[in-house]
Amino acid sequence: MTGGAQEPDEGASLEDLMAGFRRSSGGATARFGAAQASIIRDLVGQLLELIGGDELEGGALDGGTLDDGPRGPAGADDLAAMIGLTENAELPEDPVLARLLPDAYRDDPEASGEFRRYTEHGLRSGKAAAARTVLATLPSRGGRVRLSRPEAQAWLRALNDVRLALGTRLEVTDDFDDQVVHMSPDDPRVAYVGVYQWLAYLQETLVRALS
Repeated sequence: MTGGAQEPDEGASLEDLMAGFRRSSGGATARFGAAQASIIRDLVGQLLELIGGDELEGGALDGGTLDDGPRGPAGADDLAAMIGLTENAELPEDPVLARLLPDAYRDDPEASGEFRRYTEHGLRSGKAAAARTVLATLPSRGGRVRLSRPEAQAWLRALNDVRLALGTRLEVTDDFDDQVVHMSPDDPRVAYVGVYQWLAYLQETLVRALS
């Protein structure tokens, strides 16, 4: 990686911590407090676990089985593994996974199932790679983060996935802002609304930093 985790910045001001991302040479930079870093790392870690990141790491598409020397003629199972073909053709039952891995053709279950068999492994692998980039570049104790443009793009994808997951759990709809205004303090979603909105802000500032 060309960017990466930096040492914690004990002198970071509140203004710096709340500024989000800023443009830097070759990418973007931001400062995160320890609590902010902990929130992001926890959510991204949960996302990685949800999409099966540990199972995807070291698979054929990650180069784990393609460098083992000469082999005999590939069988059907070998070819399926090489191209990431899976037996799964159904929309995930978990509503968050269903949001992250939606059907390609809502009105054609058969076509969606066939498309999923050829694309779901690659989609999961891409999401897992983006999540790992965030974890690798964000210090657990907070501090300054300097991202190359590719790393910043990975952050954007991972932040978007986390927001989609949170939004599904929070049941976000078009009138969600109005719901928040009238949300009871006892509503269990209250604790996560601020995090959801903060992640949207981070996304927005990162997009601006890259534009």
